[in-house]
Amino acid sequence: MTMQEYIADAEGALLHTYNRYQIVLEKGDGVYLYDYDGKKYLDFVAGIAVFALGYHNEEYNEALKGQIDKLIHTSNYYYNVPAVNAAKALKAASGMDRVFFTNSGAEAIEGAIKTARKYAYLKDGSTDHEIIAMEHSFHGRTMGALSVTGNPKYREAFQPMIGNIRFAQMNDIESVKSQLTDKTCAILLETVQGEGGLVPATEEFLKEIRRICDERDILMILDEIQCGMGRCGTMFAWQRYGVKPDVMTSAKALGCGVPVGAFLMTEKVGAHSLAAGDHGTTYGGNPLACKAVETVFDLFEKEHVLENVGKVAPYLEEKLEELKEKNPAIIERRGTGLMQGLVFDRPVGDIIQAAISKGLILINAGPNIIRFVPPLVIGREHVDEMIAILETCLPK
Repeated sequence: MTMQEYIADAEGALLHTYNRYQIVLEKGDGVYLYDYDGKKYLDFVAGIAVFALGYHNEEYNEALKGQIDKLIHTSNYYYNVPAVNAAKALKAASGMDRVFFTNSGAEAIEGAIKTARKYAYLKDGSTDHEIIAMEHSFHGRTMGALSVTGNPKYREAFQPMIGNIRFAQMNDIESVKSQLTDKTCAILLETVQGEGGLVPATEEFLKEIRRICDERDILMILDEIQCGMGRCGTMFAWQRYGVKPDVMTSAKALGCGVPVGAFLMTEKVGAHSLAAGDHGTTYGGNPLACKAVETVFDLFEKEHVLENVGKVAPYLEEKLEELKEKNPAIIERRGTGLMQGLVFDRPVGDIIQAAISKGLILINAGPNIIRFVPPLVIGREHVDEMIAILETCLPK
């Protein structure tokens, strides 16, 4: 079959919820992808911040193959060794105390919401508690995750959402304070907004939210699904600020391609929230997914991934700034680490399409922002290659 025939079959079989680019990707190697016809693409999307280790990492692949030969699934009625090892590695990297493995980031958000409501319920027996989330945030597309996603266009057709959600402005502490009531049980935000435009939380904003949560005994929930796992230069973005959450969500690069997520909490929250029977999952924490997590943490250390981000990210920022200075259509560079964005004065769809035609895979974050979330193993030479291609695709 030809690539176009596969695309036609997909359009006839798959639910049309994505406007896909007209290529069929077949394999990957390092920081490059190849389509069905053999064309090579430099990948600056990494499966939307997932493939931190790049493609075809032999040690990662062999670890998963070995686990497949041993055991893939048992259910959570039994212990399994990879889940124990993965949980220990995640605890050590985050400084959190309790881990619940899920199948996705959206499921991790669902668990975080339930944790906050159960924590508050055990204090006063009330079921009308409220959560404050941020405008322009994105937390997923399940009903609970949509309810705390601060973009009305995602929620409109699926109303009513779960109730008692209020929205404040990112990095505007007075906006947050204006939404506080005696029913507030949690404040939820991405440490760095992804879909909302590559906007990092400021240190002052996070520290003030931490103070408010401590003062009121409410939970600070940080969504690290996209910005965590080394992307911003520390294992989790909040570690840059020294502001520890009560609950944290993780996914994407946590498994580097195998679907897995997690929500984590402090010992205090773990002892006063979800108990046996309150939450569960058939696949979450299965041996295959957890072997992926365990191996990812091993390889982050062996391959000095955080050190590489520390070296390459400033270079990427520098080159994007140079590009902005040369092209009047670029308004701003935003982001931190290897989670960067260029804001344009126009829609960027045509630019991204042109880049793909020239062998560069990019993604947007809203209609007028190009997002750069490459594998964390890229080198300066890959930044140079990306800039050279992108420059030929920009408006003159």
